[in-house]
Amino acid sequence: MPARFPLTALTATVALLLAACQSTAVTPFAERDDPMASAPPIERGLDGDGLAALMTAEFAGQRGDYRTASQGYLAMAERYQSVALIERAALAARFSDDPALFETTARLWRELAPEAEAPARLLSGLAMQRGDWQDGLEQRLALARRGGHAELTQFVEQAIDEGANLPPLLALLHAHLDVVDASRTQHHDAVLATALLEAASGHPARAQARLDSLDDSHAELPELWLTRARLALDSGDADAARSASQRGLEVSPNDGRFVLMLAQSELMLGNVEAAEAQTDNLLERHAASDDLRLALAQLYLDEDHPEPARRLLLPLVSGDDTPALAFTLLGAIAEEEGEVDNALLYYRQVPPGEHFLQARLFAARMLIEDERLPDARAFLRIERLRHDEEAADLAALEVELLDQHGLDEEADALLEQQLDETPDSAELLYLRAMRAFNAGDLEAMERDLQRIIDNDPEHAMALNALGYTLVDLTDRTEEGMALVERAYRLAPDNPAILDSMGWGYHRLGDDERALPYLERAYASMPDQEIAAHLAEVLWELGREEEARDVIREAHARFDERPVVDELLERRPELSPEL
Repeated sequence: MPARFPLTALTATVALLLAACQSTAVTPFAERDDPMASAPPIERGLDGDGLAALMTAEFAGQRGDYRTASQGYLAMAERYQSVALIERAALAARFSDDPALFETTARLWRELAPEAEAPARLLSGLAMQRGDWQDGLEQRLALARRGGHAELTQFVEQAIDEGANLPPLLALLHAHLDVVDASRTQHHDAVLATALLEAASGHPARAQARLDSLDDSHAELPELWLTRARLALDSGDADAARSASQRGLEVSPNDGRFVLMLAQSELMLGNVEAAEAQTDNLLERHAASDDLRLALAQLYLDEDHPEPARRLLLPLVSGDDTPALAFTLLGAIAEEEGEVDNALLYYRQVPPGEHFLQARLFAARMLIEDERLPDARAFLRIERLRHDEEAADLAALEVELLDQHGLDEEADALLEQQLDETPDSAELLYLRAMRAFNAGDLEAMERDLQRIIDNDPEHAMALNALGYTLVDLTDRTEEGMALVERAYRLAPDNPAILDSMGWGYHRLGDDERALPYLERAYASMPDQEIAAHLAEVLWELGREEEARDVIREAHARFDERPVVDELLERRPELSPEL
């Protein structure tokens, strides 16, 4: 079965589901009648101005203006050096849709209460969201050094799953272990996290030696056996994974994560019946939740066992609230077994939402591969009629499919027809602009992108695309940079826009200012083009070895790297010894 529906870090994902089943339910903030009800009370120390400012903040919070509320509490927290007020500021900022404000409040909270765990966790989470894994780990390690529960293993698992740059994280953990007393309560957490990073960085022997060091002192620790099982699964050692999972169940009989890993190892060994027995056990323990069924079905599909996956999924389609992913997976199973019409039926039942376009793409590709191109086009045309709000995206999907099959004229005709019907469709104008760029027609590209911007001055992607093109390919650098800066104000955490900001400042001759943007962009979205930009700026700043390290990593990470290769042709002195 082709891995069409990869579930990144499947074991970790299902483990989170299992952990959620065992935890106390928490009511989401947005569902409470009064989101500020849980904040600490304001008790003393107010003059007239302070009271007025706090009343303004309080009323703003009650009417849902959390940004104003947070700013008011923040100002008063700074004035009175009050932990209670900064807690209220952080609570409001969390729901203000203003990441910068949230980070400002968290940093002040840490200053006012340096021993508190909450601000360190918030700052770490914010760093992770913007792709700055190194800063996120530094926050966790500072918490660990103060004796807090830093949950380093969980952090490292997520960093690995999301493709973070691992060497800097491993260096931080090595430095931490070198100076921290091994007798600390949570020291084992740092050891396990380091072992995971070492294994993921290509040093399995070091990882195993590190785990062996915990055997005598922490043999009854479930996390030790979870880590052993995970590393064995990652390395393809199914026997070792099964042994570690069985030992973990002896230590923690009610931990469903070991049942999951045991099922996964049995599947790797080809013992399908034993795996099904384990997954049935898991479903009985956890009330057969939809999410758990989906994740377990994905497990069977990843190991090329579609029938057990189908049996897990079919009960989900008997009700009125079938998860969209269930239809998609059942469609893939039917397609793999040559049941094209049955697969088409499943794909068409995926409703608008997360998996809608993916299902239509799979359906159309399936028909084309079955030499039924007219049927594929008819299917997509009918879907446009059935789902008017998705029509532009469906048309764009068909255009790209036609392009992939060398049917450029048909693609052009369809795109123009759809634009005649919806001339201001941002999706279709953007697609036509990108096609014009690929054809070398920058004038046509600019015309369509400018039309999008005229219709929607806050269309960040159109602003960025036009701005970057002007910066990179024309002498209109300052004009392009103004557009990129507008895009950045709208989407300050978007890695493509961060890359444009950095490259724009480089083109303006300000590499010092360019570097932080490019570092953030590359941390958030490792990409060969961003790698080339980062390496060139590092080189210009005299940091030659770091520049070569980026190039070396790009060669290891990317099979195709045209921008990196072009850079090396232009500046061969950047070439590392590969």
